[in-house]
Amino acid sequence: MYYYGYAIYLLLVSALMHSFNVPQLIKNNKIILFDGQCRLCSAWCNFIIKHDSKLQFKLCSVQSLKGQAILEHFSYPTDSFKTMIYVANSQCITQSDGVINVVSQLGGPWRFVKILRIIPKGVRDWAYDRIAFNRYRLFGQYNYCVLPSDEYDQHYL
Repeated sequence: MYYYGYAIYLLLVSALMHSFNVPQLIKNNKIILFDGQCRLCSAWCNFIIKHDSKLQFKLCSVQSLKGQAILEHFSYPTDSFKTMIYVANSQCITQSDGVINVVSQLGGPWRFVKILRIIPKGVRDWAYDRIAFNRYRLFGQYNYCVLPSDEYDQHYL
């Protein structure tokens, strides 16, 4: 009986994921996909909220229906999350390029983060991957997705 209930749940989730018009959703938004169960990723979101005074970015948990639909649209796995994904102009930017792109758009002194591009991409991504692959062990993990408070709603997709 449990198996049939779970199968029905998966069908409903799949139907809801396909109900989003992902091309329209990503067309005019700068979206940051993040792992909602990761403490480091939650800290990253808090950093974005604090410094994104122009409200130019929309945060979206990969565990949410919209996050799952976006992952599927770009052919990323929907059950394992290895990188933060930044979607801009209907394109994905991942790993260190994603972080540098986002932070440099926050303005002020953050725009100087672009200088990190002098480091070869392979080296930057190697360092990014070491942190990403060990993030739960280093920073911890929630057993649930943290829900944003109402005052930060405008930052989320």
